[in-house]
Parts: sequence; C-alpha cells; structure tokens
Amino acid sequence: MPHLTSTRTGTASTDVRTGLGIPGYAHPLVAPTEWGELTRPGTPLHWVVLDVADGPGARPDPHCLEAAGRLRNAGVRVLGNLDSAYGARTFGELISDAHRYRDWYRVDGFLVDRCPTELAPLPEIRRTVDTLRSICDDAHVVLGHGTHPHPGYVECGDQLVTFTGSWSDYRWSQVAEWTADHPPERFCHFVHGVPGPHLEEALRIARWQGAATIYFTDRTDRGGRADPWETLPGYWDDIVSRVGTGVSE
Repeated sequence: MPHLTSTRTGTASTDVRTGLGIPGYAHPLVAPTEWGELTRPGTPLHWVVLDVADGPGARPDPHCLEAAGRLRNAGVRVLGNLDSAYGARTFGELISDAHRYRDWYRVDGFLVDRCPTELAPLPEIRRTVDTLRSICDDAHVVLGHGTHPHPGYVECGDQLVTFTGSWSDYRWSQVAEWTADHPPERFCHFVHGVPGPHLEEALRIARWQGAATIYFTDRTDRGGRADPWETLPGYWDDIVSRVGTGVSE
C-alpha cells in the first residue's frame, strides 16, 4: 500500500503516545452525550475544538461555557475554532474572533481551520499565529490545512492537520517526505467514513505516516451535505480503548 512506502524515523517507538483531537462536536444542547463522553476519566484526548456558531458567536453562550469549563476542570485542552477560509478572512477578523474566544470561554489555544497551504500566505499566517500567542499565554495553535502544506508552515504552528477527508482517500494516501524530519506529535489526521472492521488499519496508517493526533469516525459527509464530526462514531468505546491502551503504537 502507498502509505507503507515511506520509512519514518521513530514512528514505531512506543514512547509516541497517540491521542484524539476532537474537530468539534455539535452544540452541547444538541449533542449532550458527545460532550459528556469527553470528560470520562481515561479518555485519551489531546484537545477538543469548541465551535460555538462557525466561530465564537455574537455573544457568550452559557451552554458552551459550561461544556468548556467541565473539560478544563478535567485537564483537557480546549481550542477555539478560527475559520481562515483559505486566507479569505482578514487578520483583523481572525484576531477579533480569538479575543472573544479567550474572553468568553478561556480557551487554551486555537484551531486555524481551512488554513492556506501555499508559500505566499505563510507570512500572514505567521503574523496571525504570533498574535494568537500574545492573546493567550502558552496557546496551543493547530493549523487545519487538511492536506500537506508548504513545509514552512511546520515552523509556524504547534501542530498541522495534514489530512482531512474520507476513508476511501486515506487508505491510499501518501505522506509528504518532508514530514519525516519532524516528530509525530506535530501532525494530525481527521478521517470520516472509516468502517468499524477497518479501524485497526486506519490506526496503523496514522502510525506509519507519523500522525500522533487522530480522529476517526464511521460517520460520513453524505456527499457534502452533513458534518461527519458532529456526533460520536459508532465505535467510540472501541477507539477510546485502542488509543488509550496504545494498541496503535
């Protein structure tokens, strides 16, 4: 398989701890079970994205504030969702959203979603990330490219999302060679439509491609008409068990 053709230094080591990054469940009123599961002791979470209303919303939401508070009390990092729209949104818009997330929900960092991938926007993204770090002390910044960007971005964010998409694409995907120069904890993969019987294979691909933060679900985007990340996968208990016990490592 193509995903097994690239040899990476250190990715098979047992000291690399795979964990879950939650791209953003539906609103807590709509998905109370999902948010409740995130505070279950022992759930191997690296971080959870809070997306109130395609961003922080126009005013503080008490239900989202409560959900974020429960996560922080459980020691889970909460990230605010900032939609870059592939560079179409301005610096000022992103920073305004970031201030609201920080002031209203006390987030621990940000996911810059739909982040550009080309070299030309890199200076502006670097400026944005530097400002985010000044807004939020020790901010954890994830750049949500969804594919492999220009390698210069790896020096900008704490983590890069280098795959977002379907299982049919993921199982034959190839990793960019430059990622081998960086540890797995720098990379994230989000994959939807993963059938339960193929969960172990998906975890194996993530290991070989060097992504330590993952989220796999059997939900699909229904041809672009649905958000596959809004609800729990049908095999939630299974993936929590496999990742939490280091099976994929």
